[in-house]
Amino acid sequence: MSVLVMKFGGTSVATLDRIRRAAKRVGVEVAKGHDVIVIVSAMSGETNKLVGLVEDTSPLFDAREYDAVVSSGENVTAGLMALTLQEMDIPARSWQGWQVPVKTTSAHASARIEDIPPANITAKFAEGMKVAVVAGFQGISPEGRITTLGRGGSDTTAVAFAAAFGAVRCDIYTDVDGVYTTDPRICEKARKLDRIAFEEMLEMASLGAKVLQTRSVELAMRYKVPLRVLSSFEEMDDAAGTLVCDEEEIMESNIVAGVAHSRDEAKMTLVSVADRPGIAAAIFTPLAEAGVNVDMIVQNISEDGRTDMTFSCPTNQVARAEKAMEDAKAKGEINFHGIVADTNVAKVSVVGIGMRSAAGVAAKFFRVLADEGINIQVITTSEIKISVLIERKYMELAVQALHDAFELDKAS
Repeated sequence: MSVLVMKFGGTSVATLDRIRRAAKRVGVEVAKGHDVIVIVSAMSGETNKLVGLVEDTSPLFDAREYDAVVSSGENVTAGLMALTLQEMDIPARSWQGWQVPVKTTSAHASARIEDIPPANITAKFAEGMKVAVVAGFQGISPEGRITTLGRGGSDTTAVAFAAAFGAVRCDIYTDVDGVYTTDPRICEKARKLDRIAFEEMLEMASLGAKVLQTRSVELAMRYKVPLRVLSSFEEMDDAAGTLVCDEEEIMESNIVAGVAHSRDEAKMTLVSVADRPGIAAAIFTPLAEAGVNVDMIVQNISEDGRTDMTFSCPTNQVARAEKAMEDAKAKGEINFHGIVADTNVAKVSVVGIGMRSAAGVAAKFFRVLADEGINIQVITTSEIKISVLIERKYMELAVQALHDAFELDKAS
C-alpha cells in the first residue's frame, strides 16, 4: 500500500474546528487508498507560550528540560487529531516521537534525526490502522531523553518520515497557499511560484522565509522527496500550492526567484581582538559549543596587531553569545576590549539559481538600496544569493524596492 505524508502546521490545527477540517483532508486521502502518516505541530501559539514559560523560569535554561516542556504541545495535537479521525470511523492512532521511535542526536533544542525505523508503524498499518498521527518536532536521544529539532522542526519530521517510508509525496499544509516571491504581508505584488528549485528554497528558508524549515528542505533535496506546500484553508486541488523540486524540473526561471528577510537578527562585534593565526577558531568554537547560530562574519582591517570581529546571530541568542565570549576571555582563550551588540538590524537577501550565469545582479542590488538611502552594514554572498544587514526600520522598504527592481511580480 502506498504511503502519503501530510503535515499540518500550528495555524492549521489551532482550534478543534481546524483540526476537524484537517482530518477531513486526511479522510479524502485515506479514501483514495493511501496509508497516511500525519505529522502535526502544536496548536498555534502554544509553543511560544511554552518557550516563554521556560525562559521566564530560567533565562539560561537546561536544554534537556526545555525539550521536556516545549515538546508537550505536539502531543496534545496528535491525540486530538487521532480522536477526531476515530470519530470519523477512520482507524487512527497517535504516536509520540519516542514510540516510533524517532532516533536523534543528543543536541537538545536542535537535535538531528539519525534514524526512523518503520517497523512499528508498518506493523500497525498491516493490522488495519489507516492513519498514524505523529507528534512532530520531537524524538528521543541515545540516552533516552526527549529531544526537539528546533523551531519549525515538524517540517523536518514530515520529510524524514516521507524518506523513511518511501512516501509517494509529502504535503506541507500551512496558512499560505504556496511559496511566494517575498512575504505578501510586506509586498502586495508578491507572486506565488508554481515551482521552486530545492537550492533556491533552501536559501530562502535559511535567510528568513518562514514557509519551510531549512533542514526539511535539505532532507527533501538529499532524498528526492516530492515536496508540496499548500494551504489548509483552500479547496483541495491536485495542482494547488508550490512544488519544491530539482532544478532540472523547472524549464525557465527568473534570474532572481525571491526576496527573503529576517528581522530577528543581531550584529555583534568583539572590539580590539588580537590579530593572530587561530583567533577565528578561538572565537567561533565557544560560540558553536554554546549553540549560537552564527551567520554573517566580517573581520575589519588589522591595526597595530588588533582587529574587530563582527558576526550576526539570532536576537534570542545574544545573551548566550555574550556569556560564551566572556567565559572564553576568563579562561584566557581570547582577549578583547569589549562586546557591542546591535539588535536593531535586519537581514535582506535576494536568491536565484539564475544568478550563477547572470552578470550585474550585485550591482543592481546595491544600487537599489543606495537609491533608497539605505546604508549596508554587512554583506555576504554565494553563487545564488546576496545578503546584507541593514538598519531594521528600512527592512520593508528594502524588500519592496528589490522586489520591484527585479520585476518578481512577473513570471519568466
